[in-house]
Amino acid sequence: MGKSLFQPYALGEMKLKNRIAMAPMTRGRAGESRVANELMAQYYYQRGSAGLLITEATVISPQGIGWIGSPGIYTAEMVAGWQKVTERVKPSGAKMFLQLWHCGRASHSDFHKGELPFSASAIRLNGDYIHTPAGKKEYETPRAMTVADIKATVDDYRRAAANAKDAGFDGIEIHSANGYLLNQFLDSKTNLRNDQYGGSLENKFRFLREVLEAVFEIWPPGRVGVRLSPNGIFNDMGSDDFRETYLYVARELNKLSPGYVHIMDGLAFGFHNKGEPMTLDEFRKCFTGTIIGNCGYTLNDAEQRMTGGQADIAAFGRPFISNPDLVARMKNGWPLAPYDDMTFWYTSGAEGYTDYPFFSE
Repeated sequence: MGKSLFQPYALGEMKLKNRIAMAPMTRGRAGESRVANELMAQYYYQRGSAGLLITEATVISPQGIGWIGSPGIYTAEMVAGWQKVTERVKPSGAKMFLQLWHCGRASHSDFHKGELPFSASAIRLNGDYIHTPAGKKEYETPRAMTVADIKATVDDYRRAAANAKDAGFDGIEIHSANGYLLNQFLDSKTNLRNDQYGGSLENKFRFLREVLEAVFEIWPPGRVGVRLSPNGIFNDMGSDDFRETYLYVARELNKLSPGYVHIMDGLAFGFHNKGEPMTLDEFRKCFTGTIIGNCGYTLNDAEQRMTGGQADIAAFGRPFISNPDLVARMKNGWPLAPYDDMTFWYTSGAEGYTDYPFFSE
């Protein structure tokens, strides 16, 4: 049962000990400094049975911030903090990629000294509220980025990629999913531009392309992943032309040959109902490299995608929170600890973070 998931996998020249990835999950333990710390090092080390650990989303610049307590990778102190984490994880044998993040409109001026967050276009996120340093607030209409803003942000990604290398990571993942900045340029719902970054599929993809070309100056393409959420409604996303858009993106990524594409094909984050959900089969026809499938998978879901050839690696998120030894539990058929109360997902301290027990027979 579940044999293929537990076999080693060659991700380019990198050998993964199994085909299980820990999905990136925002946990908010970095505090006001946004510097990764010993508690975070312990958290990732505990989950080092995964073949690939993808970190929580990590902001590339102060402008990218949109969450309380999320880590960054834009100062020397942040690099040193993440070095503690990568050094702690190394003995586990897990490979570790840092997910690079910019929130775009999914932020608030409270994070930016009164300056509005920016996006592809000045279109407000239709959501309940956002947690800011000053409490719950309504979302604001963002400022549309100028071309100069875009170029500066590409430079921020390049710098963050170099910092990730200095911090000892094995690679990076570009977060272009879940309604954050790069996703806001891909989707026609949030991108109403009429310059070289809007209108055509080629133009909407241009920002992501430029980010990838910038980080490829630092990392070989095989050490860079890209995350996509074609079916997702999270952060008020979903466009009528989503299928056309994401098949185009997959074909263009195939030409650029990143190490993997991490596709949220599962619907656990909600579905925008703009047509039939996209499947990994559709992406497999367009992208010949490594595909990581993700979002609400059970062991059986993952196995079906492996044996069917749709995915090469399966990523698990929530089960890894309350099951630090998730790989051993799945491999041995041991029961999984249930999901815990979300109260502890984004708080500070060890509770609901590093205090989950390993299984004992």
